[in-house]
Amino acid sequence: MALLVVFTYILLSSVCIGANLTVHENLRLATYCRKNRDKIPEDEERVFSMFPRLKERLWQLGGTLSGGKQQMLAVARALMMRGVIMLLDEPSMGLSPILVQEIFKTIREINEDGTTVLLVEQNANMALKTANGYVL
Repeated sequence: MALLVVFTYILLSSVCIGANLTVHENLRLATYCRKNRDKIPEDEERVFSMFPRLKERLWQLGGTLSGGKQQMLAVARALMMRGVIMLLDEPSMGLSPILVQEIFKTIREINEDGTTVLLVEQNANMALKTANGYVL
């Protein structure tokens, strides 16, 4: 018996953004293969409510954003894909303590909204505070 697992999106093995694309273009690129295009404006509003700083920088190139904002953009792109599972690999790497708190708050929100989150993280304290279950 074979088990087939299909991931709708897997992201953040490093920050995966289009450096030469604006924030807006990065978000739109993530929706390219979506069938429910009528939900895109609703999802943009959701992303901007989670990451209001991205809305302020809508026309800024992704490569010129700070590391924390690039991480936010990478998560926002994943959300725009509307997947059922999100793999996050070291989302706190290189971020200031305040941004680490913010990113983990957002991860909890994403999970509470129904997206399964698979988190790989060296910051064990934050990961365990966020997780519903864990494997060490």
